[in-house]
Amino acid sequence: MRAYGLVALLLLAIFGSIGAYLYQRISGFANRNFSPPPVVVSVDVAREEQWGAYLDSVGTIRSAQGIDLSAETSGEVVELYFDSGQAVKKGQLLLLLDDEVEQAARANQIASLELAQLLYDRDSKLVEQKSIPQSQYDRSRADLARAQAQLAETEARIRNKRIYAPFSGTIGIRHVDVGDYLSPGSAIASLQDLDQLEIDFTLPGRVAPQVRAGMQVELLVDAFPDRVYSARVSAIDSRVDMNTRNLLLRARLEESEGLLPGMFARVRIVQPDPVARVTVPETALTYSVYGDTVFVVRPHPGGEGQTAESVVVKAGDVRQGRVAILQGIEPGDQVVTAGQNKLYRDVKIAIGPALEP
Repeated sequence: MRAYGLVALLLLAIFGSIGAYLYQRISGFANRNFSPPPVVVSVDVAREEQWGAYLDSVGTIRSAQGIDLSAETSGEVVELYFDSGQAVKKGQLLLLLDDEVEQAARANQIASLELAQLLYDRDSKLVEQKSIPQSQYDRSRADLARAQAQLAETEARIRNKRIYAPFSGTIGIRHVDVGDYLSPGSAIASLQDLDQLEIDFTLPGRVAPQVRAGMQVELLVDAFPDRVYSARVSAIDSRVDMNTRNLLLRARLEESEGLLPGMFARVRIVQPDPVARVTVPETALTYSVYGDTVFVVRPHPGGEGQTAESVVVKAGDVRQGRVAILQGIEPGDQVVTAGQNKLYRDVKIAIGPALEP
């Protein structure tokens, strides 16, 4: 029995060794012939385009004519001739303060002026006839001038009790009602001419030689993301700010539909001479704190097929879905626009048929 046991152990060892050898050969053959399927990506071609150079800034839209209406004198509001949001004309009466005391004083001074005028006219004739001394005539003339000045002063105070529109525009939200007591400087409402809007913005002082009045300006406003507003530089400040080293510019909008004073806007001054830029779709650019990258299609190192190589680039402006690449790729390079998250070193790629350039 012991002999049979030894034979069985010997056969088991022999066949086990043969099985292990065959398993290793088959596994090695399979590993040598296995390769993962290519990663399907979308691509586009980097192309050279003529882009106008921009000087970028930000600013706040303002009205060429815009004020906060306020009272010059104190008094109770007795009449309002406007409502919030109303369009008004230049010279239109907007508000009346109580002027009862001033009107009474005016009536008294009109009477005093009439008396002074009569005495002056009479003394003018008498002094010619030498019936009165010259000093009496002089007093009459002075009394007349005093009465005229007092009446003019009272009428000026009466005018200050009335608020008129200094120019045509649109009234904002009113802050007063009938019966309110206004002190000098109290805010009544905002008046803005919405037909004439402009924007103030700054640029670094070093670009002063590149700007001049009349240059085209483009405005991008968050409230209307799909619209570009046009403007023209209307004025350039005569000095650079000593604290910020920035130069102040003002541009007058050529179109202002929908815009309101106080809106924030991104400003671009269009330079007259366009420059050549290599551009790719914005989706081809991967932003990173370590540097922006683009995957460029290259021949596979193994000699068959293609791969995607990560290239660090220097990105520029973004316009209409394309980004300018200032450094890193050349016109004609194929760049990956979708599927970057599946790529790794030396991976084989396949270009989607529907998106093949």
